Amino acid sequence: MNIQKSKVVIVGAGNVGVSTAFCLINQGLCDEIALIDLNQEKAFGEVLDLSQSIEYMNRNTKIKLGTYDDCQDANIVIITASVPVHDAGNDRLKMLEPTKKVMKTIVQQIMGSGFDGHIIIVSNPVDIMSYYVYKISGLPASQVIGSGTTLDTARLKYFIAQKIQVDPRSVHALVIGEHGDSEMIPWSTVRIGGKDIYSVVKDNADRIGENPYDEMKKDTIQAGWEIFNRKGNTCYGIASSTVGIVKTILHNENKILPVSTLLQGQYGQDQLYISVPAIIDKSGVREIVELHMTDEEMQEFQKSCDHLKSFYDCLD
Repeated sequence: MNIQKSKVVIVGAGNVGVSTAFCLINQGLCDEIALIDLNQEKAFGEVLDLSQSIEYMNRNTKIKLGTYDDCQDANIVIITASVPVHDAGNDRLKMLEPTKKVMKTIVQQIMGSGFDGHIIIVSNPVDIMSYYVYKISGLPASQVIGSGTTLDTARLKYFIAQKIQVDPRSVHALVIGEHGDSEMIPWSTVRIGGKDIYSVVKDNADRIGENPYDEMKKDTIQAGWEIFNRKGNTCYGIASSTVGIVKTILHNENKILPVSTLLQGQYGQDQLYISVPAIIDKSGVREIVELHMTDEEMQEFQKSCDHLKSFYDCLD
């Protein structure tokens, strides 16, 4: 009997990597998790801590200190490793040059193992790193997925839900474009319980204001820095977003998520990794969803595309 086991490798045992591992264990999504980090003592400590939490979880997930050989039979490799840049301010793109070098070394070792699964990139700047991993890995674009604006979307839904006092899961909204300052919100597509956002705002102007859009967009863009400036990192939101992508792949859910993926003619763009809604199943990105946006929204999205493309010359 050939029993298929699911295995996830996480490269980077920092706050994001370990939070992602804990989220995977908590949801019981895979049989085995391997943690890889240059600091093996730290990674082994995390493995022991995670392993000793299994008693109170709903599944006996195996957690181990991994090497790149573990990638050979992994379904998914998640890359969270990056180089801390202390003078980046609020600009993820300043992380590009140092992170690129680390990423190249990591991907070469992953692919050297004979890996042929899915890579999920979390390391910032995530859109550019996703394109870079796609180019140097040789994997199909469908199997190289950036976490993109999955977290930004969750944050937007949280802020909308706070305004109108509903469950965020009842809000249907997306943030697309760069995971960064040029990201945009196609407000014309936002729905709450089937009702468009403009009607919701108009009917509730007395309690949420007549024009809350700029404020909610600013809150969404700044949310990560609001957390970072207080606790020095963000980990739970991005971990749950990343695990949401993992779950969609492993369970073949055909769920639509705003991930960083390769545009090949969609939205008038070609050979560009950027976040757009995509149908994700066991093959990875199965299909890109093209939103019908207003002319103004389309122009804003194109600006985000142009912004990202301007950095491609910095790649090998």
